[in-house]
Amino acid sequence: HEGSFVLVFVLLDTMASRKIVKEKGATIEPFEESVAQALADLEASGSEIKAELRELFITSAKEIDVTGGKTAVVLFVPFRLLPKFHKIQTRLVRELEKKFSGKPVIIIAQRRILPREKAGGRLQKQKRPRSRTLTSVHENILDDLVFPTEIVGKRTRFKVDGSRLLRVLLDPKDQQNCEYKTQTFQSVYKKLTGKDIVFEFPFGSE
Repeated sequence: HEGSFVLVFVLLDTMASRKIVKEKGATIEPFEESVAQALADLEASGSEIKAELRELFITSAKEIDVTGGKTAVVLFVPFRLLPKFHKIQTRLVRELEKKFSGKPVIIIAQRRILPREKAGGRLQKQKRPRSRTLTSVHENILDDLVFPTEIVGKRTRFKVDGSRLLRVLLDPKDQQNCEYKTQTFQSVYKKLTGKDIVFEFPFGSE
């Protein structure tokens, strides 16, 4: 019935509005609305992760161009909710990739970088936590990017022009499941941090 349809639509729309919580005054972009709606649809359906999704939401979402003319969907989530996202990440990513026509979906915690203390005085009343430094935030983005695959090593190479290239070694046992994603990981990391990176799977010990 038409009345029932309107009621269901309004309920879904209300659920979608709960699936994205931005900083005060920040505008919700159309693409972010589509991601929030996709999460609400999964919660409203008979999905096996329906219960876990009830308390989860994102803070922003964006599409990032990656190698091969493709586009990745990157979801930013509250840091405190990251462990709960991780519990269902494999299943959630699979469902969202279906909804976004096979585009790779990546989940990253929203972290804030605090500026370095000024010489002769501090910008902050308290010492800046290491977790808020640029280096730490970039390291954590890397961990989020490849989850649930573990990073087993890192090497930094210096190019002839003086620039750096970070080689990240991933757990070989996950090679079959995530090797096809490494070009996407490289593009997303470069976009978010400005740093060049390459992912490899070591054979034996280095």
